Parts: sequence; structure tokens; C-alpha cells
Amino acid sequence: MRNKNKIYMSRLKKLKKIRLHREGTHTLFITGGSIALFNAIVFFLFDTKIPFFCTLAISVFLYSLMVNFFRCPIRLFGKDTTNIVVAPADGKVVVIEEVMENEYFHDKRLMISIFMSIVNVHANWYPVDGVVKKVEHKNGRYLQAWLPKASTDNERSMVVIETPSGVEVMARQIAGAVARRIVTYATPGEDCYIDEHMGFIKFGSRVDVYLPLDAEVCVKLEQSTTGDQTIIAKLKS
Repeated sequence: MRNKNKIYMSRLKKLKKIRLHREGTHTLFITGGSIALFNAIVFFLFDTKIPFFCTLAISVFLYSLMVNFFRCPIRLFGKDTTNIVVAPADGKVVVIEEVMENEYFHDKRLMISIFMSIVNVHANWYPVDGVVKKVEHKNGRYLQAWLPKASTDNERSMVVIETPSGVEVMARQIAGAVARRIVTYATPGEDCYIDEHMGFIKFGSRVDVYLPLDAEVCVKLEQSTTGDQTIIAKLKS
């Protein structure tokens, strides 16, 4: 693997210039232009300016929500990552249970699910250091993301990572009723690290992490998580 310290320093220099995620650039530009045009029409359409000021206030509020949604916080874990599993997303832990995973492992796994609301950061981070073994996207339905069936029925993207100690961990990005675009940056065969973006899901959804049954869970149900910061589990050596 590459020298991680050098990668951190190089990436940190670039991250200092980043404030919004690149996935939002086009959306924010088009939306901003449309809002400006609409407000201009309202300004010239009415003799009184009350409708304009009301429309402007609503527009600023909605656009601020979008900017907040696409924000790209600067984060580095900054600790030893050996056998550590970090939260791949901001949100809330909605599931911690043993499940039968039938798409890759075909056996029982410990699943930890994190639900992202529309106000959360929607960048997704790699949960562990390692090598990407498999990436697969599957089309599906758009059920509410917190439903149990969403893990297997909704559109989803699977990323399997093998850690330096040989443990395989799966992270599954899941689309929801509103979130209908999953972006995955992972490529099979490449090295990946905690602190790197694994992908992005637009407008609310969830990420499931599948671990060995002997993994030590470090979070509780309903606990809030911060992507790339909260330790959700520890793997056995």
C-alpha cells in the first residue's frame, strides 16, 4: 500500500480548498439560476414588492438547505485505524442485528445501518482501510430507506473491502424514496483508506455495513454518527 502519511498531507492540502461536494456543483448552479430567474419575474410582475420579498425569503431558505446538503466537511480520522470500522456516513444508527447476507457472503453477518436524513452530509466514506475487492450496482425499488426490505429490494451499490488482516467488510449504499442517485467512486483492485470518499447519495438514504459476527459493536441504536469520525465497530485480529 502507499505511504498513508504522504497521502494524508497531499489530500489535506487539497481539502482546504473544498467547501462544497463536487456532486452538487451542477445542481446548485442550475437551481441557483432558476431561482434567480423566478425571483426576477416576480419582481417585475407585481407593482407591490411584498410578493417578491416573500418569494425571495423562501428561495433563500430552500437554496440554503441545498447548499447545506452538498457541504463537504474536511475530516481526518487522525488515529490508528488497525481493525477499526468507522461510520461511512453522517446520520443515525437504525439497525444492529445479525442477518443472512445472500448477495456476496452467503452466510450470516453483523449488519449496522446508518440512516441519513435530508439535513445530513451525504458524502460517504470508506469504513475500513484495505483493498477494494468488488463493486456492484443493482437496480431496484425506491422504498422508504428505513424499511428492512430496503437493504435487498431498493436500488443499491455494494463495495467489498479486504482489510490488511484479511477480513472482508461490505458497505452497501441504498437509495430511498427521495434519493434516486447513488454515486460510487470505488474501483476493484484499488487501495482504499478511512478518510477517503467512497461515494455520495443525493437527498437522504442509508448505508449498511456488513461485518463478521465476532466484531465488537461500539455504537447503540438511535445513536448519531459522524462519517469518518465515529467508531462503529472493532474487528478481531
